[in-house]
Amino acid sequence: MNLDNFVVRPRRKSVEKFAKLEAWHTLDGDSHSELSQQVADLPTALLDNDEEAKRFDMLVLRTQLAILQAQPDFVSLRERMQAIASALEEQDAIPAIKAQMVLIQSIAGDEWWEGVTVAMLEAARKKLRALVKLIEKSKKNVVYTDFEDELGESTTIALPGVSIGMNLAKFKDKARQFLKAHESHLSLQRLRRNQPLTPSDLEELGKMLVQAGGSAEVIQQATEQSHGLGIFIRSLVGLDRETAKQAFSQFVVGTTATASQLEFIDLIVQYLTENGVMEPARLYESPFTDISPKGPEAVFSIEKVNSIVELLDEIRVRATG
Repeated sequence: MNLDNFVVRPRRKSVEKFAKLEAWHTLDGDSHSELSQQVADLPTALLDNDEEAKRFDMLVLRTQLAILQAQPDFVSLRERMQAIASALEEQDAIPAIKAQMVLIQSIAGDEWWEGVTVAMLEAARKKLRALVKLIEKSKKNVVYTDFEDELGESTTIALPGVSIGMNLAKFKDKARQFLKAHESHLSLQRLRRNQPLTPSDLEELGKMLVQAGGSAEVIQQATEQSHGLGIFIRSLVGLDRETAKQAFSQFVVGTTATASQLEFIDLIVQYLTENGVMEPARLYESPFTDISPKGPEAVFSIEKVNSIVELLDEIRVRATG
């Protein structure tokens, strides 16, 4: 708060008092009243332009209030937070997200929510609010709302799309755990090693998803959303690291590759190892733009950039069978 601001200046004493950390160690009734009456409505020079972070703040706040007030919408709010956590979990190639992976995986699951408290949610908010904007644009399908419900005459309305969407995040978690526990399966190994898939392989992979607890509807939705059953499963189990390294070895082996080029290729390999496939558009986003804000063309020649894109497309096609 700017003390030179003519609105702030008359309440300078309170502003200076609460600008010091020690004033917040013990807040009694008088302090609460002073903050509410003298400080809360003053303008601040602190700007937060992260719209997605603020929307996440609002979602956490509503979830905290649902706990304190025993509101019935707690379940739906929890599922929205789990959907965000699941989307973040798939972005663990980003160092900032990977650093919070234990918390993210906990929130995406169900056990963490059994004894969740307001304090736990607040701690999670502080650690994750700045990460929400890193979710891939194609996966930002979480809808934030802040409308006051008005109860009227009840009517049963079928919303199959919403129901399936809510179940999909949980199904991904179950399927990922099941597939990793059966990673020695021949068809799954062929998929992870980027080997051509046969119709029999795709049939076997489909059976594995059913064994993981997936219904026909949720499997179909996952397949359509990923543009292929093999691509969906590859996104859960990733590409074999040695296979990914071998595929891109042409860009670093036997050449005078620069440090930036080596790091760039290593990031691609790491992303494919975690996510299985990669859209070429990701080359123009973080963490790749952290190496060069101008994109891959500033790191490689145009010919090599085209070769990288073609290779990424080929890896994707191999997963479709």
